[in-house]
Amino acid sequence: MLEKLIEAVEVTKTFTTAAGALSVLKGISMSVSPGEMVGIIGASGAGKSTLLHILGALDKPTSGRILFRGKDLFQVDDNELAAIRNSHIGFVFQFHHLLPEFTALENVVFPGIIGGRPFEEVEKEAKGLLEELGLAKRLHHRPGQLSGGEQQRVAVARALIQSPQIVLADEPTGNLDTTTGNELFELFVEQNRRRGVSFVIVTHNQSLSDRCHRVIDMADGMIKS
Repeated sequence: MLEKLIEAVEVTKTFTTAAGALSVLKGISMSVSPGEMVGIIGASGAGKSTLLHILGALDKPTSGRILFRGKDLFQVDDNELAAIRNSHIGFVFQFHHLLPEFTALENVVFPGIIGGRPFEEVEKEAKGLLEELGLAKRLHHRPGQLSGGEQQRVAVARALIQSPQIVLADEPTGNLDTTTGNELFELFVEQNRRRGVSFVIVTHNQSLSDRCHRVIDMADGMIKS
């Protein structure tokens, strides 16, 4: 039986709206193993992004549990949870969320500094990551001076700087043209192969999700297959 890196156990999520309770996740159970690439597909409103945010402990479930290597993420204190997110889970979003006043290098260094690592060590690693991702000549450019694909590569480097065990990516190619999106996905495949990083990728692009080791199809807050 494969070891479970992260696991959702009977997860539900309900939002309160003016029209009443809105049930977005309805008892989701799934897991990701170390080194696995999992795609999550489904129509808009299926609950894909909500599930991803709860897997990464960016949001809390209404009920159910998220286990990271067997530890219930919502039973630890805030400091430990922040440390787990900083050191073990990387995030890549459709919108890059880069700090506009910082350079590409500074954006990548930032999580390492928050994690308490020495600046020189993090800076050296950040430069290496950015060079590996084809941005050797863009280290000191701010996000506004970079193309969409370059910004997303910076976001990938930022997600990898703490050597996470898993990267959660929410529509990472959604704002990119087809060629640039395919190139970004190739980066994920390469990082999975070289570093053994697990990926969970929410995407509408089935040609990309089909390249994952496994695909989860969601509809109406539940897993179809």
